[in-house]
Amino acid sequence: MQTTLKNAIAQSGIGLHSGHQTQVRILPAPPSSGRYFIRTDLANSPQIPAHVSSVSQTILSTQLGDGEASVRTVEHLLAALQGMGVTNAQIEIDGPEVPLLDGSARIWAESIASVGVVTQTTEEINTPTINEPIWLRENDIFVAAIPSPTLRFTYGIDFDLPAIGNQWHSWQPSPIPDEFINEIAPARTFGLLHQIEYLQKSGLIKGGSLENALVCGPEGWLNPPLRYPNEPVRHKILDLVGDLSLLGTIPTAHYLAYKASHNLHVQLARQILG
Repeated sequence: MQTTLKNAIAQSGIGLHSGHQTQVRILPAPPSSGRYFIRTDLANSPQIPAHVSSVSQTILSTQLGDGEASVRTVEHLLAALQGMGVTNAQIEIDGPEVPLLDGSARIWAESIASVGVVTQTTEEINTPTINEPIWLRENDIFVAAIPSPTLRFTYGIDFDLPAIGNQWHSWQPSPIPDEFINEIAPARTFGLLHQIEYLQKSGLIKGGSLENALVCGPEGWLNPPLRYPNEPVRHKILDLVGDLSLLGTIPTAHYLAYKASHNLHVQLARQILG
């Protein structure tokens, strides 16, 4: 079924990498229009499809572009739309980066829940079928899509820092959006203390703070408490769902990832499309 929002929602905040203040409005969209961004601050308000073919960069976030127009760090917002079952949405943004908010997708998901989702048509969206395993690997890092009768996401991470260590989490989406709100959406982005200075000198994470990201050092978390004991790996599932949403609809399969990145997530999406 195709769905959209019953009413518009809006949020504003700071972009993680740009540090720019932006406002986002998400409005109902017509059937079969998909999810797409509109840069309202640019001449002629260019439209950027939230599709894997629009991906222009994957350095510490996923960026979409069309010509000179781009929008960065789209993954949390798109994960919220996917997780809440919204297939068609017009996303108006007045700057180059989606606001990070609290570092998770919780605020987006709760905003969607507050207005509700409406079914537009029972006409199905064309979805790729996964009949054979698809694997992408870089040394011990990998992502995979394995044929399965049910949709599932399993992720693993491994860090030298004792507070993170080796974590795994597996999540099977439910038709009830509350499960996404309770299990995945609140998981916040995280960073490593020893990398912050380098990233800032590289022109990244200009808008990052202890208010919108978890930071971990040798002695533990700088800004506890965590929302889940394994919050970091749950956030990686959130990122994976957001990146795979660029397929339009996520094919039924078991998605398995270990120590992966936005780049590998997007490569997997491209392989699925063929």
